[in-house]
Amino acid sequence: MALVNIHFLNLQDNYLFADIAKKVNAFKVTHPQSDVISLGIGDVSQPLCPAVVKAMHKAVDELATSDTFHGYGPEQGYPFLREAILKNDYLARGIHLDIDEIFINDGAKSDTGNFQEILHWDNFIGVTDPIYPVYIDSNVMIGRCGTFADGKWSNVVYMPCTAENDFVPEIPKGRHVDVIYLCYPNNPTGTVVSRQELRKWVNYALKNDALILYDAAYEAYIQDPAIPHSIYEIRGARRCAIEFRSYSKTAGFTGVRCGYTIVPHEVTLATFEGERIPVHQLWNRRQCTKFNGASYISQRAAEAIYTPEGKQQVQATISYYMQNAHKMLTVLKSLGYECYGGENAPYIWMRTPGGTGSWTFFEELLYGANVVCTPGVGFGPSGEGYVRFTAFGSHETTDEALRRIANWKNQQ
Repeated sequence: MALVNIHFLNLQDNYLFADIAKKVNAFKVTHPQSDVISLGIGDVSQPLCPAVVKAMHKAVDELATSDTFHGYGPEQGYPFLREAILKNDYLARGIHLDIDEIFINDGAKSDTGNFQEILHWDNFIGVTDPIYPVYIDSNVMIGRCGTFADGKWSNVVYMPCTAENDFVPEIPKGRHVDVIYLCYPNNPTGTVVSRQELRKWVNYALKNDALILYDAAYEAYIQDPAIPHSIYEIRGARRCAIEFRSYSKTAGFTGVRCGYTIVPHEVTLATFEGERIPVHQLWNRRQCTKFNGASYISQRAAEAIYTPEGKQQVQATISYYMQNAHKMLTVLKSLGYECYGGENAPYIWMRTPGGTGSWTFFEELLYGANVVCTPGVGFGPSGEGYVRFTAFGSHETTDEALRRIANWKNQQ
């Protein structure tokens, strides 16, 4: 008899964005004449920049002839992309890495979800709350999170991030945390962490022999020069932190699929006997066994964003989205809503008025203004009473959505 992995049965019935899609589709069926605008799911709307398109065409042409054809590539990624990452994303900020510490992937979501495979199943994890759902769900799948009750998992340490504590998570007290998930700029709140606060986490991890999994997928959107772009800007982080990056929102690669993970040689995990095992060794073995590498085409595309013209074009797209974020922040605040984020990230985190539940406000906005947001409670218990808006739409649809929200609010 083939038996199921019972931990999958502990997952909540539906994924947040699948629930949103069902509710929106149900609305469209009953309101076929309505034109719904989504400011919910964080997918990009602007096309790939010309430098990337040119590189992809060239890569396809290379695959069309035997002399320049590429089959299986290195599981860790092609040297041309790893060298570009090293030079532009790290050395340019005074961060020194070895090229083999860079692992190319098919998007940060894959590696942030897969990385927990190399960790013992009874490690305690700590998460900022609210949080990107894949962090917890991937741990549930292996049986690490315990039981679910009242919106929380019993073996997860939740570190609330709300307006009341300025969205700054507190260092865990009491229960020891073995693995810490941090995401900055934060999805969903759009907030950032200062160098001083990030240093506290590195110090905690070093003192308590903990591992930090640091998701920096939105670092390209940071506008404030005082905010760190990488955890490796903090001394000692090379001994306790893994960093994940993505081109999905940086360069519009949500459909192209490419990103990378940094695994320093110094990070180790312990056995019960006290032996220290390099994480780099474990992750490399895992990738060689279960991953055949991102495609040659997508890696050539990623390389192109580091060219002078690529950098300029990508920055123009980022500025385009941040213009949306600024406009959304300005308009929503003028309507009396309490909003956060939107200054160093493409997300607006808005408190629902009058203590309205997240899902209730979602439906009121959908039916009243035909605009989709993301209910904050879907990101964790501390997200209740908030909703998330994304700035990844076009200028035209963003303007129209804000006009609708303003009309709906003024009619109340």
